[in-house]
Amino acid sequence: MYYFIGIKGSGMASLATILYDLGYDVAGSDIDKYIFIEDELRKRGIPIYSFDKNNIKDGYDVIIGNAFDETNEEVKAAKDNPNVVTHTYYDFLGKLMDKYISIGIAGTHGKTTTTGMAYHLFKDYDKTSVLIGDGTGHAVEDSKYFISETCEYQDHFLHYYPTYAVINNIEMDHVDYFKSMEQYEKSFETFANQVKDTVVVWGDDPHLPHLNYTTRVLKFGTGEHNDVQARNVINNDHGLSFDVYIHNELFGHFALPFYGMHMLYNSLAVITLGYLENMRADYIQQRLATFDGVKRRYTVKEVGNNIYVDDYAHHPTAIRYVIEATRSRYPGREIVAIFQPDRFSRGLRFAKEFAEAMDLADHPFLVHFPENAKKEPGIDIDIYEIAQYIPRAHVIHEDEEAVKLLAQYDHIVYLFMSSKDIYKLEDMVIDYKAQ
Repeated sequence: MYYFIGIKGSGMASLATILYDLGYDVAGSDIDKYIFIEDELRKRGIPIYSFDKNNIKDGYDVIIGNAFDETNEEVKAAKDNPNVVTHTYYDFLGKLMDKYISIGIAGTHGKTTTTGMAYHLFKDYDKTSVLIGDGTGHAVEDSKYFISETCEYQDHFLHYYPTYAVINNIEMDHVDYFKSMEQYEKSFETFANQVKDTVVVWGDDPHLPHLNYTTRVLKFGTGEHNDVQARNVINNDHGLSFDVYIHNELFGHFALPFYGMHMLYNSLAVITLGYLENMRADYIQQRLATFDGVKRRYTVKEVGNNIYVDDYAHHPTAIRYVIEATRSRYPGREIVAIFQPDRFSRGLRFAKEFAEAMDLADHPFLVHFPENAKKEPGIDIDIYEIAQYIPRAHVIHEDEEAVKLLAQYDHIVYLFMSSKDIYKLEDMVIDYKAQ
């Protein structure tokens, strides 16, 4: 039995479903509050218990989520029991990846979408298993490939030694752990040099090209210096169209139903992976043209006269990407942007940048930090830390008053952005406008 402490965590849920798909007995525990990530667990009938030290039994392999330590009664019970084997999430995943041709997807922005896109490309090319950071995990026996999102938070990705890796970009983040850009860059450099074959990096990034690589590198982007270059790029409401040149030779033409330049870069990274595994350009085009995204990454609903978008954006750059992609996809429509920050340290460090990104919207709304936001030592702020830099923004709670305020707009695009459960406010607005 594999028992997961914190099974509703995004990576933990994905890993649990992978082990279940491989035929193992799986169960776990977490808080009682509903989190959308648990849906895939319940579809498989994987038991989810409330925390209780009596859940830990002799003979279990216990996988401990990154957010838990011995202050949790189950973690303490597992570590105190000589008949229980304990694993950290990242150590277990690292050992699992070593069994396959593995692909690690890293970078500050775009990891989840790129992981899902790579899986969509590879899954029909040969047997492929995947772990995506939106709670999605799929496994097939005798897989050739294993594709995994690999997050830099607290240097967890340094436990992985993939065959290939993608680094989409580097921009300062996780400021509760990384204290300087130099430390952040060094972690990515170390990860890149743990890659066994080739690391695929965005060559137009201000930081990535300058790292000290000891492994093989392929750079993608639009600049002339890139190994994999997009030329003749068209980015409009019909999607993306571009030619790909590899080492200055035409590889193929691509027309994809994606919006925004960030999706061009994600696509180039995945096209490069396909090239490394000898896929033809026409096959890559055919597969990518049918990729319809991943959970909570630009999830679109059209209800009545309005467009509702739910996105995981929780960094100023990600918010900017989402708004810019929306301008391309829905030209002429005004944008109501609703953002709820997640971490107090991130809100404090990027307060002005959050305001500048939200200022790109026609009607910006800032939602108070969620009640369950983790308290961080020495940081005592609220949403007004951001709001002071954008006086025209409305500051709201997740309540009926906010719903009425948001519902006054029509024939617009609503963007609900947060790593927290902002989609519940979206549902409230949709329900209210349907009355």
